Amino acid sequence: MRNRLWWQVVVLGLAVVSLAMAADVSGKWKAEFTSPDGEQRVNTFTFKVEGEKLSGTVAGTQDETAIENGKIAGDEISFTAERPFGSFAYKGKVSGDEIKFKVTFNDETFEITAKRIGS
Repeated sequence: MRNRLWWQVVVLGLAVVSLAMAADVSGKWKAEFTSPDGEQRVNTFTFKVEGEKLSGTVAGTQDETAIENGKIAGDEISFTAERPFGSFAYKGKVSGDEIKFKVTFNDETFEITAKRIGS
């Protein structure tokens, strides 16, 4: 019984550490990429994390838009943004100071990588 309780405490501790690590996306991130139409683009993401809720903005050369439906769980991050030229859905995986996103826009999906530029 005592051994089982000890293992439950260890598992709970690891879960708490994992959640704390997930909260490490707060700050500014920059993605330089080629869009599906062949244009070179730069997006800057500003993230704020409160528990599993993600908020902030996505900024491009023409706009800065609020993040909607933002969530973070472990190393998975997702949100949407209603930009002036359409609706974007972002799903990403955090690895250190990089986030690899799959972005969906107008029934097209493309990949971008954002790198941390500040906190």
